[in-house]
Amino acid sequence: MSPAALPLVCIPVGIVVERYKADSPWTDFVWRAVAVLPDEPDTKPWTVLREESGRTLFYAGSATVDLYSSETARYRDNLASGSPSIWTVLSPAEGAWPYSVAAATVDPAEGEAFTESGANLVEAVPMPEALREQIERVVAEHHVEREFFKRKRRQADPEALASRQQKGGHE
Repeated sequence: MSPAALPLVCIPVGIVVERYKADSPWTDFVWRAVAVLPDEPDTKPWTVLREESGRTLFYAGSATVDLYSSETARYRDNLASGSPSIWTVLSPAEGAWPYSVAAATVDPAEGEAFTESGANLVEAVPMPEALREQIERVVAEHHVEREFFKRKRRQADPEALASRQQKGGHE
């Protein structure tokens, strides 16, 4: 495995999920991630944290935010956005709970990519200060500005295109 494929830092986080009664004939509850804890708590997944006004907060489980040297520009852009976020991903699960924690990322492009399946619940939640500081250190230490090179298209040579022999035996 190449060194670029290995994460620079792996940050454990806990995912907090909210459930509330849906005003819909098609589903009973709405589920969404609402917060990320800056460490993995010593709590069992799906522990109730608080119940009030028809809303229940659960500690859903843990994930690891992996930081790679090749993605520092995206992390930097996330931090500079004015509201740094962590994208949480809950995947449908069989069993007692309808979802399981699948991932957490601070890379906006990766967060968006998780929405492609259509079944995942992907939420951007506020980034805790402790994580923001860790990510800032990684970006400061490992970010290398890369110049953007726009490729130029070659002009098509009409003579070369016209003189090619066509498939099917026609000249």
